[in-house]
Amino acid sequence: MPRIRNAASALALTLAGALALSSCSGAPASAPAETGIDEERTLTLYSGRDEELVAPLIEKFETASGIDVEVRYAGSTELAAQLLEEGDRTPAQVFLSQDSGSLGVLAAKGLLAPLPAEVTAAVPARYTSTDGSWVGLTGRARVIAYDSHAYTAEQVPADVWELTKPEWNGKVAIAPSNASFQAFVTALRVAEGEDRAREWVDAMVANNVQTYAKNGEILEAVNTGVVPLGLINHYYWARSEQDPTTLRAQLKFGEPGSVSSLVNVTGAAVLASSADSSAAREFVEYLVSEPAQTYFAQETAEYPLVDGVAAPAGVPALSELGGADVDLAQLSSVQDTVALLTQAGLL
Repeated sequence: MPRIRNAASALALTLAGALALSSCSGAPASAPAETGIDEERTLTLYSGRDEELVAPLIEKFETASGIDVEVRYAGSTELAAQLLEEGDRTPAQVFLSQDSGSLGVLAAKGLLAPLPAEVTAAVPARYTSTDGSWVGLTGRARVIAYDSHAYTAEQVPADVWELTKPEWNGKVAIAPSNASFQAFVTALRVAEGEDRAREWVDAMVANNVQTYAKNGEILEAVNTGVVPLGLINHYYWARSEQDPTTLRAQLKFGEPGSVSSLVNVTGAAVLASSADSSAAREFVEYLVSEPAQTYFAQETAEYPLVDGVAAPAGVPALSELGGADVDLAQLSSVQDTVALLTQAGLL
């Protein structure tokens, strides 16, 4: 069973602060042969994914490989900041992130080891790193949850810019402190420029956008008729306890090819200080194997990125989404997004 340690750095350690500090696929591989070196039979993992979501998968890996995994759980941004501070001294061997931006920050600082080509090639190029420093694991589509008692799908905009119009005044919910929303605004900055991103944020504020702490809270508000529309990730709806197709809240997917249809990814990387660790490589290989990808689709309702694994129930196939043409590694400038949202009064 994975052993757990609390994150050593305080939550207040922001990514921007850490950056300042830093500037001064087939079946799982078989377990490696015994070498007599304890570190080859153990693995230290920093996980930005929630324990309840990934702990069962980690246990499956431990059973299949014989490797004991010690996990430190915290937010992806917090762990990326900690890794920047720790540098080569980090005990972490693998970083599991809920977003590509945190991985991009570490890659830019040279803290990630190159992954084997067969690992990165298991995932379509648009959903993984361009330099082989990390691999995408699952897709997370940005969607608009809408009150189906008040609107039809045809009446709901597929373009987020439409949400700034007067007819949606006070009718749209966002979670500005949530990493997924911040990644979306970062993608808007990367794809359309700083000025356009600021224009959209300011227009949403002027249109009396409603703010919530979490995506799940937004979905609940839409599902109970409190607010008509809300920007969330698809899986909050897809993994509902009841059949999501029977919910009052339904989903509108974004205009193909635009930032409105952004598909961000979770991902994994081996730390440069553990480049020679067979346990670290084996764990990342396992994450892009069919059993792990099937687990993600069925248990977390995220899109698997490896061919041949079915998408979660109730949502379009990943190939039908036509996600935005954005280099996901460029979503690393989240500190600039936080500054933008703060200036707009959303944080």
